[in-house]
Amino acid sequence: MFNTDEKPVDFRTWLGVMGTMLGAFMAVLDIQIAWLARVFSVRWYLMVNVALFLVFSCLCGIAGSLGEMIVFRACQGFTGGVMIPMALTVALSMLPKSKRSLGLALFGITATFGPAIGPSIGGWLTDNYGWPWVFYVNLIPGALMLCAIFFALAPAPMRLDQLREGDWLGIGCMAIGLGSLIAMLEEGQRDDWLGSTFIQRCALLAAIFIPAFVLIELRRKKPFVNLRLIASRNLGIASAANFILGLALYGSVYLLPQYLTIVQNYDAFQTGQAMIWVGLPQLLIFPFVPRLMKRIDLRTLVCFGALVFAASCWMNTSMSYNYAGNQFMVSNIVRALGQPFTIVPLSALATALLQTKDAGDGSAVFNIGRNLGGSVGTVLLDTIITRREQFHDFQIGAYVNTYRPIVQERVTYLSTIFLNKGYDAVTATQQAYGQIKDVVRREAYIMAFDDAFLIVGVSLLVAAVLVWFCRQTTAKEGAVAH
Repeated sequence: MFNTDEKPVDFRTWLGVMGTMLGAFMAVLDIQIAWLARVFSVRWYLMVNVALFLVFSCLCGIAGSLGEMIVFRACQGFTGGVMIPMALTVALSMLPKSKRSLGLALFGITATFGPAIGPSIGGWLTDNYGWPWVFYVNLIPGALMLCAIFFALAPAPMRLDQLREGDWLGIGCMAIGLGSLIAMLEEGQRDDWLGSTFIQRCALLAAIFIPAFVLIELRRKKPFVNLRLIASRNLGIASAANFILGLALYGSVYLLPQYLTIVQNYDAFQTGQAMIWVGLPQLLIFPFVPRLMKRIDLRTLVCFGALVFAASCWMNTSMSYNYAGNQFMVSNIVRALGQPFTIVPLSALATALLQTKDAGDGSAVFNIGRNLGGSVGTVLLDTIITRREQFHDFQIGAYVNTYRPIVQERVTYLSTIFLNKGYDAVTATQQAYGQIKDVVRREAYIMAFDDAFLIVGVSLLVAAVLVWFCRQTTAKEGAVAH
């Protein structure tokens, strides 16, 4: 029988759930795109997907029901997911090696600046023009993108014959394996992990099909994605570091709004105003990154960026209730100073030793590292916040009990306030205990977020060390420095 006592799930909750599910699309798409772009040509593949993305964006804005919104949002994510890995692929394949650092810097803006500025723009549009404009705003940049692709990318013949030679078994194993893994990670916390039959099945499918996909790709003469490239020292190590950076980038973007919403009761626009300081300073820094990449060992730049990023997280490990939007400004600016030196030089470090013909497969492997890191990181941090809030609540509760005189005094004081407001004695006492319980839970949440930021900072320290196992490289000529 159905539990009719459960609270109804509102539209915003369902939209949030579907939004996280798009991570599964992204992780799978990043590998598929490298092959599909070769089959349909980069120009037509991009144009068709951009056009469909704009169509589905408009349909999201006029959706008349939750079901329609879910379908249109999923289709929007499926077509929009093409743009991120294709941007890196085009930069690597079309630009000469001497100019790749500039292209990677432009790519880096999308990876770090976009998530920072997005909440502010979205909140402002929602508050002033209504939520549909969050989708309609895509029309102007989308139209400009279509014109630029049509004008600048040379037409190339489609290679539809490759569809017959496609590694369909590998594609199927990858889709099932990665899709199951991400579904397990994103739903595990809500479904009590292996206590849920659904999570057990997802874990089993992932354990079977991910190793099968790897074995198939390593053995085939014409693999769907050339996993042998991971044996390239820089690509393999940089992809592992990119996984950690994905955890940190997406994790920090997840933690700050969550903290401001849960602890400080911020709305979308207020949260966006706090997040904007992660984005704006990066516009001043990115122009200098390509020049530094040509003069300084890329490992040094990535290590520096990761350490500065970690320092910003450390600044958020001793928060109190007075720590709100304005108090995040300094740490967010420090974070903005570090992020441009992570993803951009790391992209160059990962692909510097690859041949041009391998750029597509290499960028797919590199990008999937960041997206999987983002999915794993968000789930990990959500779990940490939940578990650590429970832990700290229990620890604080051991001291805040009715047997302590200081607690009794506080209850008496609060009860008096409620009595003066017209409450009867029993209700006043209940309200007093309820207020103390809310304060305890609030402080437990703050301490849990402190722990989560600490985890992100430590992970960045690991990435800072990991990049030193790559070969020494600069972006001056796109070759290895000796």
